[in-house]
Amino acid sequence: MTVFLALQGGSVAAHDMNSRDRDGGIRALGRAPGVLPTGPLNAITDVTGVRVGQVTLNHGENIRTGVTAILPHGGDLFRDKVPAGLKVANGYGKLAGATQIIELGEIESPIVLTNTLSVGAAMEGVVRWTLAQPGHEDIRSVNAVVGETNDGGLNDIRGLHVRPEHVIAAIESATTGPVAEGAVGAGTGTIAFGFKAGIGTSSRQLPQSLGGFTVGVLVQSNYGGLLTIDGVPVGAEIGPYYLKDALEAKKPDGSIMIVVATDAPLSDRNLERLAERAFAGLARTGAAYSNGSGDYAIAFSTHEGVRRTAARREEQAAVQEWPNDRMSPLFVAVAEATEEAIINSMLKATTTRSVVNGREVVIEALDMEQVRTILDRARP
Repeated sequence: MTVFLALQGGSVAAHDMNSRDRDGGIRALGRAPGVLPTGPLNAITDVTGVRVGQVTLNHGENIRTGVTAILPHGGDLFRDKVPAGLKVANGYGKLAGATQIIELGEIESPIVLTNTLSVGAAMEGVVRWTLAQPGHEDIRSVNAVVGETNDGGLNDIRGLHVRPEHVIAAIESATTGPVAEGAVGAGTGTIAFGFKAGIGTSSRQLPQSLGGFTVGVLVQSNYGGLLTIDGVPVGAEIGPYYLKDALEAKKPDGSIMIVVATDAPLSDRNLERLAERAFAGLARTGAAYSNGSGDYAIAFSTHEGVRRTAARREEQAAVQEWPNDRMSPLFVAVAEATEEAIINSMLKATTTRSVVNGREVVIEALDMEQVRTILDRARP
């Protein structure tokens, strides 16, 4: 089970997932986006070896932030790098480590998500954790991969409350198993479509005839547009949306980080293609892809046949590669899993109160029954 940590009074304590987290999500409404089945957990951790750890900072009147860490495998991430690809739909964001992923097509650290102004602290945490691992005494360079969205609508973001030790705690608590969703970790203070959002995850499994592979997705959602669930423009009935009332003051700006894992033996080139298809799932939720939004997707493969071990990096090596002509089912899988992960990030979130610039702010969670009524009326 993924450990969910919350900082309370300066100490770190473990918590179980709340009932909304366990029982919520789009499947609780009787909906199942797409045509492919999920993995056993319907989470990114359905991809064997992938681990997730989270630290939630939710205390006082205005600290609503945290850290989510994704580890591609349980071994030495720096020595046994995984191939990876990156795609950017709109680049208004701060994604540390991006250029090395583009240049080398690989990841050598945990992937950490946090808030916009805490990227520096998160990088320091990843570097300190990596340098402290046994056998890393000779390391002088670490490409720490850190993504962000801006949670300043609910969080005292200028207070810089995320520290390197929180990042290290998230990494060290990472486990396989269920993943806490909603207002947890890096999603503690995020907002999407005017409602409380957060961390969401989902997975898809291909039948053996199509390779038998698993695709898992984890998102940190914090963006705007017209909320659409299972093809129904729910946001038109229940809340604010971009361009409502002819360009009123509400903005669609925000960001989303999408992390994709698969056990398919993909090259970095095909992982980049896989990452790009995640945006199909984002579009299905009604994203505006606005000027002020940072929309990023990172995809990596855990397959042993493509892992970039120290031995393989020393000389010419043979690696496996799934053919281009058989990629389409994986594209379908990542689009479906991304769509569901985003909707789950909202349906599993809880109403959150904070004080921002001296003013009380309340961001409501989606009303599950109201959403159910709208969906049933539109598509029985």
